[in-house]
Amino acid sequence: MSHRIAAKITGVAGYVPPKVMTNADLEKIVETSDEWIRTRTGIRERHVAAKGTATSHMATEATKALLAETKTDPAEIDLIVLATVTPDMFFPATACLVQERIGAKKAWGFDLSAACSGFAYALTVGAQFVSAGTHRKVLVIGSDTMTSVLDYTDRATCVLFGDGAGAVLLEAAGSSEGILDFAHDVDGSGGAFLYMPGGGSLHPSSQETVQKRMHYVHQEGSQVFKYAVRRMSEMASHLLNKNGFTKDDLKLLVPHQANLRIIRATQERLGLDDSKVVANIDRYGNTTAGTIPLGLRDAVEQGRVHKGDLVLIVTVGAGYTTGGVLLRWAY
Repeated sequence: MSHRIAAKITGVAGYVPPKVMTNADLEKIVETSDEWIRTRTGIRERHVAAKGTATSHMATEATKALLAETKTDPAEIDLIVLATVTPDMFFPATACLVQERIGAKKAWGFDLSAACSGFAYALTVGAQFVSAGTHRKVLVIGSDTMTSVLDYTDRATCVLFGDGAGAVLLEAAGSSEGILDFAHDVDGSGGAFLYMPGGGSLHPSSQETVQKRMHYVHQEGSQVFKYAVRRMSEMASHLLNKNGFTKDDLKLLVPHQANLRIIRATQERLGLDDSKVVANIDRYGNTTAGTIPLGLRDAVEQGRVHKGDLVLIVTVGAGYTTGGVLLRWAY
């Protein structure tokens, strides 16, 4: 991959709602247990948006924190790319709501839907506008209110997800820093294993779709698990090998936080020790498009990544979608 201009991340921030739902809380509303959840997923707790709080609200809070951290005037933002599968509404795009709330009067924007790979895809898309030299500052946001589409009678899915958002700022970089390469793919046969059937043009919202519980997440967990383990490790190896790197060159792997067993299996296949892998699923659950930026935010706050470090993002999501972004950390 060649760019006329490289794009780099110059800041990252995140937001999770204050309300915490622990495994003990879930024990009171569905047939499950703390031990069952922890041993199968690695999750101890997740954050839950309050009634009336939507994806745009969390995205806005994450973005405000990012603008404050980077000392960026909202008027400097040229573009907002917002990854989500839980928009506030079908239209307008959630990016438009965020644009208005932060006062980014000169920015245009749009939503991108790639489920758990959404942020990686949005990051790549945003980088193209910086690379082309047409945009100086691009906001890339991942935000999902997954608890709004969970069936709390289905213990196989309701224990997995939480709500959260993260955002990064993209700007032009030197040739030796920023995004070095990316790879994305789709396997549409996976659409049958992770989806929400109701509410779209195929099954418009109706009394029947509500009665049939079609507006909730449906997942074939074993199928998704097998695919994610294989593809995340394959994607990571592909990007490292293609660019002449080995696992020893890698400072940090930031994998999608779907299940701790998936993360550890990917880690084992790559031969990485814990110090090189971000795993925060125990505190947040699966926040879909929010997991990668929240992982980056945590890594920065914990001092696990520094200027010049080689960082690799890998994701798998509904679709199936797979994404990988290789970058040299720029600050």
